[in-house]
Amino acid sequence: MTLALVSTPETSAPTLEQITLPPPGPHDLRVRVTAASVDPVDTLFVNGPARSIFGITGAAGVGWSLTGVVTDTGAAVTGFSVGDSVAAVHTDFTAPVRAHAEETLVAAAAAAPLPGGIDRTDAASLPLNALTAAQMVNRLGPADGRTLLVTGAAGAVGGYAVALAAHAGWTVAGLARESDREFVLRAGADELLTEMPGPSFDAVVDGAVLHAAALVAVRDGGMFVGVTSSSPAMAERGIEVGIVSVRPDGAQLAELLTLAAAGALELRVAGRVPLSEAATAYAKVADGGQRGRWLLVP
Repeated sequence: MTLALVSTPETSAPTLEQITLPPPGPHDLRVRVTAASVDPVDTLFVNGPARSIFGITGAAGVGWSLTGVVTDTGAAVTGFSVGDSVAAVHTDFTAPVRAHAEETLVAAAAAAPLPGGIDRTDAASLPLNALTAAQMVNRLGPADGRTLLVTGAAGAVGGYAVALAAHAGWTVAGLARESDREFVLRAGADELLTEMPGPSFDAVVDGAVLHAAALVAVRDGGMFVGVTSSSPAMAERGIEVGIVSVRPDGAQLAELLTLAAAGALELRVAGRVPLSEAATAYAKVADGGQRGRWLLVP
């Protein structure tokens, strides 16, 4: 049995329940959770539209990003052993237990070893957000001297997008509040914008999920990349629109963790609470405006 946060149709907040975990499947890891982040998407699964969008009708676990220690491995797993410290992203939103739990099962292909020099708790803030940012930036192709605007540049996804794009050679501007100038420039942006510009950038990575409101910053024939939305941007003026849904990728996650351990990606934590006090973290995230992620620590 493991304590796990569960979303049900009857409640607008996650409930803590004892769940029996099955043995790991042939390609799975059983992981004792060190920490798990609460992300905005989590609030959509417990009191928003995500349950209906994804057809979830019964009880389901919640939580995407985690770090932990491997306690068992499936028969077909290679590259991981009991006792390994790992990070992972849990994308099976129908699973009865996900990241917000004392122990969980994750696909080995979605996990990566934690490198030395990285905080085992704070690293839980990285998997979902950095993978999303990396896959958005990669969708643009090589920089080739192009200019990029990142919206929500002080947020978790946007901040990583700024750093990764700068690392890849883009000339980056970040759209954020004036109060976030220090972080945005430290992340790698060449300049901070506090208002949406006109069509002056070769590409936009929309970390703020503005979609049509951010499309106006793209030059004719440029590129726009955003995440899944109920009101996605539509192609216009020859602009290529790409919509990214994060996919688990252990190899890519390992690269991102290595960058974080080297200081190229900044781990930002807004606060930590015990798993039993998850409601506090969920309320903070639902209210918005957080800088960094709230972590649940079993």
